[in-house]
Amino acid sequence: MFSGIVQGLFRITSVKKSSFSLSLTPNFSQGLKVGASVAVDGVCLTVVSINNEVVTFDVISETLKKTTLKDLQVGQFVGCERSLRVGDEIGGHLVSGHVWGVATIHKIVGNELTFSCPKNWMKYILPKGFIALDGASLTVVDASSDGYFTTHLIPETLRMTSLGRKKEGGLVNLEIDSRTQVLVEAGLEKLNQV
Repeated sequence: MFSGIVQGLFRITSVKKSSFSLSLTPNFSQGLKVGASVAVDGVCLTVVSINNEVVTFDVISETLKKTTLKDLQVGQFVGCERSLRVGDEIGGHLVSGHVWGVATIHKIVGNELTFSCPKNWMKYILPKGFIALDGASLTVVDASSDGYFTTHLIPETLRMTSLGRKKEGGLVNLEIDSRTQVLVEAGLEKLNQV
């Protein structure tokens, strides 16, 4: 589990067909062990090797198919968050790192970003609801049934996440809040029983 508070941007050092490595800072990697979970641009991955501050992750075909990780390039920066420990502050919302798929940045106006995603996801994307984009816990400002929603990003989010480096037409990893999904599904099921 993660909080959706991205802890920093880190540089990709190598990319292979089913793995990649990135260079962490000593502070971020302190105590990190093989087998630990790290969210990389919002995707929960398992550490498979550590060489000083260079950490490697395996990526399976399903992950490559559903996320932006298939497009990683050496030198690119990605946002990372270590998994939560009991007693950690949750400054965002509970995030699993189980990405639904990608959303496209439709428009950027100042700190307001408008995204498009599959229309059938919009029943879970509600104004003032939670969403995770590239691992960042964000509040939805507006949402429409035609597949568009907006968020506002504070300067710290732009600085600490990959969202601040993206352009219109860029892709982001999208995770729907699981509690919202459960409540919506339960409500829809109840409506269908009437």
